[in-house]
Amino acid sequence: MAGLLVSILGLTALASAAFLPQKPLVAAPGEHSISPASSSPLPLVVWHGLGDNYKADGLRSIGDLANSTNPGTYTYYIRLDDDPSSDRTATFLGNLTEQVQRVCHDLATHPVLSRAPAMNGLGFSQGGQFLRAYVQRCNKPPVHTLVTFGSQHNGISEFQNCADNDWLCQSWAGYLKANTWTNFVQSRLVPAQYFRDPEDLEGYLENSNFLADINNERETKNATYKSNLKKLKKFVMYMFSEDTTVVPKESAYFADYNKTSDEVTWLKDREMYKEDWLGLKWLDGKKRLEFKVANGGHMQLSEDLLKDTFKRYFGADSSREDGN
Repeated sequence: MAGLLVSILGLTALASAAFLPQKPLVAAPGEHSISPASSSPLPLVVWHGLGDNYKADGLRSIGDLANSTNPGTYTYYIRLDDDPSSDRTATFLGNLTEQVQRVCHDLATHPVLSRAPAMNGLGFSQGGQFLRAYVQRCNKPPVHTLVTFGSQHNGISEFQNCADNDWLCQSWAGYLKANTWTNFVQSRLVPAQYFRDPEDLEGYLENSNFLADINNERETKNATYKSNLKKLKKFVMYMFSEDTTVVPKESAYFADYNKTSDEVTWLKDREMYKEDWLGLKWLDGKKRLEFKVANGGHMQLSEDLLKDTFKRYFGADSSREDGN
């Protein structure tokens, strides 16, 4: 255990580089420029998932697809460090409160995004709930439409298994399982900060650094979170039908899962919806909340699905509809 702790501490030091002051962000190669024409689609901001980095070829190809589907789309890939390796490390290690705050600052001072009337948000896996936290906590520039794929909006009740050759994942996995609610883990290991065990809600509500707060689950509610989320013109959540990576997969819909009884409590049957802690009920009443299914396992995205999503939710016409 001592050796493992030293390894984790070393990785934490590496990840801390992600929180050093950053130069003003400019478009990197593959981030398409925005046209001043009113007919142009809104900029698209993408937050990638665990173990990925903002310069990954697969992520860049999605931005290219967004631009080919809706010509003129300016795509910005959220990063916590300009170095791709450090950006990947930050998906495992870091304080989510600080990470979201960093992104709020970066987007608010971005030379292109800060001048746009609004932007669309696309979150993959954990990037989805992080983008939602951005909307709730700052939302400047504002998000018009938020689309999330396989995100853990109601957290995870089991930690993801690591690949045999993924030493970084394996380093933190064993430690966090035994020390989930400690301050060390809650302030440094990213997946632990959206861990939610329905059988230990007391420990979760008392110690969660991130999820319990952004889901407004504590007794004192944050009115800003609700008012900001209600500003979305559309909130679209995709769940992967065969997802075995995210446990429970229904978390993509804010659903709750009881491991003992194997029962799912869907969002509309939960107190958070009935009492409207986040404004989800209000969005639903305005037909701004959508629950979609993506066939396949976690993050198995077809080009056809992505093109349909981009055309339906991120096109110039849909991006300029004010809704009710």
